[in-house]
Parts: sequence; structure tokens; C-alpha cells
Amino acid sequence: MAVLKILKGNIIYTATKEKFEIHEDSYLIESDGLVKGIFKEIPKEYKNVEVEDFGDSLIIPGFVDMHFHAPQFQNLGLGLDEELMPWLNKYTFPEEAKYGDEEYAKRLYTNVAKALWRNGTTRVVLFSTIHKNGTDVLMDVIDKSGIGAYIGKINMDRNSPDFYIEDTDESLKVTEEWILDTKDKYKLIKPIITPSFVPACTEKLMKGLSDLSKKYNVKIQSHLSENEGEIEWVKDLHPEYNSYASVYDGMGLLNDNTVMAHTVHSTDEEIKLLAERGTVSAHCPNGNYNLSSGIMPVRRFLESGVKVALGSDVGAGHQVGIYKVMSQAIEASKMNRVYVNREEKPLTTSEVFYLGTKAGGEFFGKVGSFEKGYEFDALVINDDNLGDKDFRCVEERLQRFIYIGDDRNIVRRYIAGKEVGEPK
Repeated sequence: MAVLKILKGNIIYTATKEKFEIHEDSYLIESDGLVKGIFKEIPKEYKNVEVEDFGDSLIIPGFVDMHFHAPQFQNLGLGLDEELMPWLNKYTFPEEAKYGDEEYAKRLYTNVAKALWRNGTTRVVLFSTIHKNGTDVLMDVIDKSGIGAYIGKINMDRNSPDFYIEDTDESLKVTEEWILDTKDKYKLIKPIITPSFVPACTEKLMKGLSDLSKKYNVKIQSHLSENEGEIEWVKDLHPEYNSYASVYDGMGLLNDNTVMAHTVHSTDEEIKLLAERGTVSAHCPNGNYNLSSGIMPVRRFLESGVKVALGSDVGAGHQVGIYKVMSQAIEASKMNRVYVNREEKPLTTSEVFYLGTKAGGEFFGKVGSFEKGYEFDALVINDDNLGDKDFRCVEERLQRFIYIGDDRNIVRRYIAGKEVGEPK
């Protein structure tokens, strides 16, 4: 029996969003990259296995980021006086156009990998750029870091700058070549179909991408209902559809292999459609606030049966750590209750922790929990510098880390059973 490691500490995770599962001073056993179980005492058959004893530290699942623009990391904290469309034209497109330069891409994408590692992101869904070669560089860099990821080459063939746009047929041809080159190349890195958003993609391109997704069983990511001006633009472009979400649905891009970022202004009919299709909504409160997009009513989505997870939305979002997104998601839900709908209860700490671990992890398989058979993604949190621990329960200590901790509190990182060091 190939038992690789045993960790000892205060183990906390969310099997469901309603409550934390807590095992104080217990042993978390990993075998062949999977969780074997949690035990108060080490079973006899494992008595000779070395224990990594982390004392009073917290042991939690790794964080899952469902929406991150890798080339926008360079723009972190810039241009946030703008709304979405001016911000894209002034900051995003000029920066993303640079990533056909492989040396530039490798240097900047290495910084992305280091930031993800520091902040305990063990799985991530990344946008690249329109460049196949730059996207190949990103996949190689993230693979070497040990982090698991879906990575997408962006597609866009209309309403884009002359210096950052594709020919429709060439876009589909290159995307198919890229999928064939990468779908079986890595263990933890997989390609994901990535139409930028409806205004930047023709009907021919979107339907062609849907065909590629079905042909090769590749997942899909894009943006939906982030900004009111964007929604009006989609109405003008596609008056034949009754909503933004129905455009994606009509193109064959909305299903249970799809993650849509933002969904801030989705109608009740769109929320119902997302639930029916099994599509994941990536909630990105930092980006939504920074670009004045609005407040996503997460409670309404959850109660309607929509799968919701969390995204940093770097670079509209200014924080890489999903634990920071968790606290922002709680704050956003409180403002939604105060200013939008008194009937929608704010999110709880256990709910946002679930959204940032197991809910996103399900997109990757059995990831984001310490239930038996789940992939062994774990973080060790030393919270000695965050205040007294003698009078605080494990749940309170985790909550305190989410609100006031930082990457320095994360002292160990494990992904699929392997301890992962800082990327070079």
C-alpha cells in the first residue's frame, strides 16, 4: 500500500456549504495522491509512516480560482477608475497583445505562477491571450509549478483592436491544433475553449468553438452579464435572442462543462437557464466592485440551483488570494441585502469557504475537500501572528485568517499528493 504522507494538525474543510467539518489534533492520511481518511489515532497499518506534525496549525484544502486572466497580472491595480469597456481598450488589449513574444510571456507568466503558489491557489482556470505560442508558454510554466489548471487560448474575431484580433477561420484552425497538441500533454493542465465574450466573437466563431468542445470533450469558459453597457451591446448585436445567456446557449456554449464569469446582472430567466444547463458561475466580487459593474446576488443563484464558485478576476480584481475573495464575497452579499433585496441573506463563512474550495474543485473532479477519495490538495496555515489562539476555536481562527491573514501564513502547499515548492 503506497502511503506517501501523514499530516497532523487541526483539520477543517467543508463537505457541504452549510457547515465546517472540524477534526482537532488529528491525522490526515494521503495515499497515491488521494485522501485516505482523517483519524484521531493513526491506524495500526500506518504506524511506521513518518508523520509531519504541524502542531496547532490549521490544515485546509487548497484554494480554487475559477477566473483569472494570466496576462493581466502585469496590470494589477491599474486603471481601476475606469468601467469595463474603457478599461479593456486602455489597459487590457494593449498588454495582452504583447504575449506573442515568448520571452516576455515566460517572464510574466512565471510571476503569475509564483503569485498563485504564494497565495495557496492549488487549482485555477486561466485565460491566456489569442497567441497559441504564448498560451503554450503559460501551460508549460504552470505545469512546472505543480499547480493544476484549465488554460484557454482566447478567441476573438470582431469588435477588437486591429492589433489584437483574429481571422475567424484561422482562429478555429489554430485552436484545434492547440487542443490536439495539449489535451494529453500534461497530467494536471488541460486546455479549455475560451471565446472572449459575445461582443468580440462572431456567430461562426462561437458555433465553431462549440463544435470543437464537443469533438474533443473540452470544457468552456467565458464572460456573462458583467456590465450593463456590455449587456446592451449584446442586445444590439443579437436582437434575435431574448438574453445574453441565451446567445451562448444558442451557440451551443452553455452546458455543464462551462464556467461563466460574473453573471452580475442575470435575469431570473437567465438564472433558471444556467441552473438547467448545469453551468458554473464564477463570482468575482473584487472585479465587480473595481469596474463599477455591480453586486452579484449570489444567494438567489444558490437557491435557484446554480453552481457558484469564486474567481479572483485578476487583473480587474486586485487580489490573487481566494481567501481575500471569500471575505469580499461576504461583504458584497451584505451590501446586496442592504441596498438590493432584504430577503436575500448574506453569505456565511462556511458558504464562501465551500465556494472557494469544493464548489470550484468539482470543475476539476474530486477536488477541494478532505473527504475520502478526494485529490490531496492541502495547505498548512500557521496563524501565530494573527492574535491569541487559546480562546479561539478552529472555525474562528480560520475566519480570522480569511479576513486578516496573508500568504506569509501559508507554510506548506500540497497538490495531488505532492508537496510543492515556490516556482523557479
